Amino acid sequence: MLDRTQPDPNQSAADVASDGVLEHVTDDKPQGWRPLNWLKRAGQFFFALSFSSLPRRIVSLNLAGLVALVASILYLSQFRAGLIDARAQSLLVQAEIIAGAIAASATVQTNAITIDPDRLLDLKPGETYGGPDEYSPLDFPINPERVAPVLRTLISPTKTRARIYDPNGSLLLDSRNLENVLRFDLPPPADKPGIVERGMVAVRTWLNRGDLPLYRELGPENGNGYAEVGDALQGQKRSMVRVNARGEVIVSVAVPVLRSRAIHGALMLSTQGDDIDQMVTAERLAILKVGGVAAAVMIMLSLLLASTIAGPVRRLADSAERVRRRIKARIEIPDFTRRRDEIGHLSGALRDMTSALYSRIEAIEMFAADVAHELKNPLTSLRSAVETLPLARNENSRARLLEVIEHDVKRLDRLISDISDASRLDAELQRQDAIPVDLRRLLTTLASVANETKLGHDVAVETRFEGRSPADTFAVTGHDSRLGQVVSNLLSNAQSFSERGSKVRLTCRRARGEIEIVVDDDGPGIRDDALERIFERFYTDRPHQGFGQNSGLGLSISKQIIDAHGGRIWAENRPGPLDADGAPTVTGARFVVRLPAL
Repeated sequence: MLDRTQPDPNQSAADVASDGVLEHVTDDKPQGWRPLNWLKRAGQFFFALSFSSLPRRIVSLNLAGLVALVASILYLSQFRAGLIDARAQSLLVQAEIIAGAIAASATVQTNAITIDPDRLLDLKPGETYGGPDEYSPLDFPINPERVAPVLRTLISPTKTRARIYDPNGSLLLDSRNLENVLRFDLPPPADKPGIVERGMVAVRTWLNRGDLPLYRELGPENGNGYAEVGDALQGQKRSMVRVNARGEVIVSVAVPVLRSRAIHGALMLSTQGDDIDQMVTAERLAILKVGGVAAAVMIMLSLLLASTIAGPVRRLADSAERVRRRIKARIEIPDFTRRRDEIGHLSGALRDMTSALYSRIEAIEMFAADVAHELKNPLTSLRSAVETLPLARNENSRARLLEVIEHDVKRLDRLISDISDASRLDAELQRQDAIPVDLRRLLTTLASVANETKLGHDVAVETRFEGRSPADTFAVTGHDSRLGQVVSNLLSNAQSFSERGSKVRLTCRRARGEIEIVVDDDGPGIRDDALERIFERFYTDRPHQGFGQNSGLGLSISKQIIDAHGGRIWAENRPGPLDADGAPTVTGARFVVRLPAL
């Protein structure tokens, strides 16, 4: 007796499931409300939200790996495969027991034909005692009225569905149609499944389907359409695993009903749709619980990791922003150099960069102040001379004022040229690529030029190289024009302080991985309090020359060039013999330059 609340068994599951699909396709909803577009927008929002900051990025990436792991476990769980195999084996054993009971309860019909016991024992599965056209002397047809009580008794304790087919594949009994045998609570038919239900069915189908065939309900005359039933009618037992339209796993087995080696039909046992899925779902819920605990632990660890990274990085970024805005006179970058990681290295680099930036700003401010001071002096003198020129009483006074004006103009021109050279020095050194420089060749050329021009003085330059061999090149990495400017400035400075007819000695040697250039003169030397000050901008100490003959930028520019090449420059006095009081005398000044050797 069929339950009127159940769907038509002759209607396939695909046809039943297609009703909702067709209604969904023909639904005239706006484009923005369709599920795919909604999921796309949700994914874009989640992606933008997850990667908006470093902590969220760390947490999202760690959770993505955990979600992928849990999803793979849910999809490739060995528990499900083992459960299906165990269920199939138990159904086979149960089916063989029930088939034996059915065969024992069948009605025996005999004829007057004589039965040969030996021939009866030689029968094979699928053979009958008589010929194909004669009535079998041992025919045990399955009587549904006699088999139904047996089937009711054996099927009631289980959650399986039993179907008995005759040798032609026609359905004789179905446990669903037996009254008071077994009740299956089927879901009520719905005109249109909701989006939540469709989503759950899609997920369950994706997890369970794999390469499993789709289960379809066949008509009562199509028992051979089930592969396992067809094999059972041939004398072989077989099991099959399928998935129905709701994504539920169906395990079915079929065994032949044998008596005296004759096949009288087939018994098919199948599980309910949610029988295996309930156990698999319970297992997956356990996996999800473990995954939830692991996710909570991973989130805490990710937040801890993010706090050790994002917090210091945020503080460094805020400090850098305050440096840019100059909220205070001097902003201190947080010190994380105690950390032995990239954050500590970044903190140290930012602190060094900020310190260099403030030093450069202070140097520019000092340079601007010095330039304004140095330009103001000749401008003041020039202004006074120009204002006094109309008041001159005689030509002699007028000539003296014109001489002062000419001197101040030349001084201004010299100052502007040196200031321009000093201001663009850093930019030129940064734009030009450093190349190997042969100091032997460079110093020889500069000494030859100094000897030919004498730089306005009758002082010769003597060159000496102290190398490992005569062919030693004394190579360094740098800019040959700027290094030549330094040496020319030192030679000119030494010649200007030397007596006529004396010599300036230029020596080049190696000193512990460095190239040392020494310029010695026979002048009066340098006062002890001026040994460091002579490298300051606009400082000059030339008592024997008139005021304003030098800009005071030559040695400052030289030091700037040597510092840019990673070298050092300093000045010292060459000691001479002791005087009458036992104090050492000074025989001249010495400038020493050391550059990293190539």
